[in-house]
Amino acid sequence: MATPDFQDAPPESATLTAYDEGHLASYIRLLDAAEEGADWQEAVLIIFGVDPALEQARAKAIYDSHLARARWMTECGYRQLLRPPSA
Repeated sequence: MATPDFQDAPPESATLTAYDEGHLASYIRLLDAAEEGADWQEAVLIIFGVDPALEQARAKAIYDSHLARARWMTECGYRQLLRPPSA
């Protein structure tokens, strides 16, 4: 199942974005796939619905940028998820 309304690259931000919050499941799936050594082409097809055979450069850019953001979430972004909402 493809992720609806994804961008070719997640927004670059030092803070958690609405895009990040909306794509947490995709980030987790990417991290799991990378950890298991899954082929990036299969991962981008399954997670984002982009066929690397038809759009190799775009598919690779989507995969790389979202995996990088997913890794950022494990290092920094998750802390912002744990903060209580400001009043």
